[in-house]
Amino acid sequence: MNIPRTRRRAAALLAATALAALTACGTSGGSGDGSAARPTVEVRIPDPGNSGVLALGKKDGSLDRALAEVGAKVRWTGSAGPFAPAAQAMNAGQLDIATGSITSGITSLAQRPGFKFFTAVAPDAAGEGILVRNGSGITSVKDLVGRRVAVNQGGTGEYLLLKALAKAKIPADRVERVYLRPDQTAAVFNAGQVDAWAVWATYAVAEIGSGKAHFVADGAAIGSDNYSLNAVRTGFAEQHPEIVRALYRYLHEASAEEKRDPAAYLNVFTDVGPTAVTGKAKEVQTGFTRQGGTVDPIGPEDIERFRAVAAFYAEQKVTKGRIDVTPHLLDIEKPA
Repeated sequence: MNIPRTRRRAAALLAATALAALTACGTSGGSGDGSAARPTVEVRIPDPGNSGVLALGKKDGSLDRALAEVGAKVRWTGSAGPFAPAAQAMNAGQLDIATGSITSGITSLAQRPGFKFFTAVAPDAAGEGILVRNGSGITSVKDLVGRRVAVNQGGTGEYLLLKALAKAKIPADRVERVYLRPDQTAAVFNAGQVDAWAVWATYAVAEIGSGKAHFVADGAAIGSDNYSLNAVRTGFAEQHPEIVRALYRYLHEASAEEKRDPAAYLNVFTDVGPTAVTGKAKEVQTGFTRQGGTVDPIGPEDIERFRAVAAFYAEQKVTKGRIDVTPHLLDIEKPA
């Protein structure tokens, strides 16, 4: 069948317009003119490394497939690490999604935040705590008096130490806090330059797996309220609520799968080298994951525990006053 030339020209013009729209990606989202062809929205997320839900989602393409259903895709940028610099990047409009703890989140909220939290993972009762070297002579939190303990300032480490001391009724000034970045602490800890390390699973697994260290008190013993949270840049959440909900659904379902089969989410890209989890450390990590929580919406009971952390931080003078977390939370299940 012959198609009139004018119709062929019109079809070609429409195809070119659609192609241009599909290839014009960016964080700004839809075209705004009501056309059917809308640009793909890029979601900027720190590179997840070699393990975890996002790592597997990156490798097998499942995350991009889930986001494609709402007109989005991931642009991996930088690398996952402490929440404080990620919060600064969101505040500056350079990052859309990041993961952190409620403890580091509260201190970051004191800095004119440009982000909101939209998911919660229950505190890690098994995988965080006060780490000591085997044979150190430290057998309880009370043995930390007069000792040096490495912590990350204003984050999980400082919280865990202060919480452990408060529970043991030990004044905070009886223990010296040594402020170090987590990724710089292992060498200091193993050299004996600090007596203990208040830390979470990301760094504790290798030390416990080496057979040379253990928790003198874990999250359960400390009574930790240290949730893990996902944060989204406020402007992104306002422009693309459907994408944030799609990301939540993916994380929720994948975290449940990870809990059932932790080994499948380890060594996603390589099983050798410094990012690989092997030997005893692999057993330790899978054990922690099985006992851990899943990515869930933030509920009223979670908010009360967030407020307890904020009050504790104010009491301990980690923050200048009590930070109100509530305005910085999203109800991910609320219809748009």
